[in-house]
Amino acid sequence: MSATLKPYLNAVRATLTATMCLENFSSQIVERHNKPEVEVRSSKELLLTPVIVSRNEKEKVLIEGSINSMRVSISIKQADEIEKILCHKFMRFMMMRADNFFILRRKPVEGYDISFLITNFHTEQMYKHKLVDFIIQFMEDIDKEISEMKLTVNARARICAEEFLKNF
Repeated sequence: MSATLKPYLNAVRATLTATMCLENFSSQIVERHNKPEVEVRSSKELLLTPVIVSRNEKEKVLIEGSINSMRVSISIKQADEIEKILCHKFMRFMMMRADNFFILRRKPVEGYDISFLITNFHTEQMYKHKLVDFIIQFMEDIDKEISEMKLTVNARARICAEEFLKNF
């Protein structure tokens, strides 16, 4: 872990832990409904102020909290066109399998690459610190995965170019 990544992840961890105080709260509008307030946005008094933790202008995390849910949106570093394509394809791959990841949203928040939705039901069924650990681990691993994919693509392109240019 780099020297600048550790304080960034520690700030995200502290903010996630503070926002993870979720409780069961039924809808104030529709009887017997319990929807994530961070998604529905029906009552302003139930929403917390959104927090953006930013490492730089391209790497940031938006944490939106409410009384019964929280949404974590992550923007991943994309230095060049290859990383943008790889990130988009990888996130699309993950979001198509959102049913297997209980907290993953199918569509990210505008301006971010991937979003997680954690409700009070998730915190009742799972350990809160394990949910925070999962998001932090995901943030650490996604950079490594995209870097490895980029190296693989570049190595494969080099081999293809060498094979193609042998004929000349």
